[in-house]
Amino acid sequence: MVWGFDYRVFCLDAIILLSGLLVQGVEVNDAAFKEENWCDLFEGSWVRDCSYPLYNASSCPFIGFNCINNGRPDNDYLSYRWQPNQCRLPRLNGRDFLKRNRGKKIMLVGDSLSNNMWQSLTCLLYTAVPNSNYKLSQKGSLFTFYILEYELSIMFLKNGFLVDLAFEKIGKVLKLDTISTGEQWKGVDTLIFNTYHWWTHTGKSRTWDYFQVGNKLVKEMDRMVAFKIALTTWAKWVDSNIDASKTKVFFQGVSAVHIDGKEWNQPNRTCKGQTQPIKGSKYPGPINPGEVIVKGVISSMKKEVYLLDITLLTQLRKDGHPSIYAGGGSALNDCSHWCLPGVPDTWNEILYAVLIQN
Repeated sequence: MVWGFDYRVFCLDAIILLSGLLVQGVEVNDAAFKEENWCDLFEGSWVRDCSYPLYNASSCPFIGFNCINNGRPDNDYLSYRWQPNQCRLPRLNGRDFLKRNRGKKIMLVGDSLSNNMWQSLTCLLYTAVPNSNYKLSQKGSLFTFYILEYELSIMFLKNGFLVDLAFEKIGKVLKLDTISTGEQWKGVDTLIFNTYHWWTHTGKSRTWDYFQVGNKLVKEMDRMVAFKIALTTWAKWVDSNIDASKTKVFFQGVSAVHIDGKEWNQPNRTCKGQTQPIKGSKYPGPINPGEVIVKGVISSMKKEVYLLDITLLTQLRKDGHPSIYAGGGSALNDCSHWCLPGVPDTWNEILYAVLIQN
């Protein structure tokens, strides 16, 4: 069994009791949610809920980040639900999501954490209508999941910096003040951008040789300064090129990593071997500098951009990473990405809630 015998027995009674309350296949009451059930969706805590996960990994044939399949022995991390402090986050109804977005295009633009969210969304929708025909295709850095019955495209465009990375004679130049690939972002109904993690890379993980602003070329600079310049360039592009009446724009906030156990009072520990979330609604570690920059830049924009402010809810999930079950062997300890099913499903539940609200 994918989830394990003990887990299924433990949750069986709870699932039976909750079966009448689940909204899968039931229309969401928009008015009730908007008027009575709206709050800050990003302040809250993780609670045990045996009706989760939202889908079984074995039911999604193209899933990645499948930690159970890669040998992860524990499964408690599958059965947590994000609970905002002042309201209930609606459970994602895949059929309802498809109906609301019939004939539309949704594009996620960013790094592998955008891919994490894209794979979550494609599995959530596929498992809601498993008998529907779909196409999964790739053209260069663009990956497209298309459900024929609903004429809906869910796309992931790999672009870790959003600004230009140019291959020149001197080497790979990260141009903080230019965007030449923005035409790919046009003509889409919903855009979900993301960038942060690649800016912190060092050593062999660093994918550029120089920073450039204007005509000035430097080998190194403060990474958060570079990140802020680049994000401001992206913000100016959105303000100048996006018609807000036709395209909804989201920014997928900064997702937490768990490589320093001192942040949650477990010195010399990482995400490896973690099986439980951090309790409560406060993270004991420091403020994420990327989060501060993202909020500052978005607040100064002319066009409306909705921030999926996932930092806190990911900070509390030290147990949700693949760790040594990412598929690359025990030498790789992945404390950046997220197992699926898992935390990114909540990002998509919040996306769904916001689309209902708006």
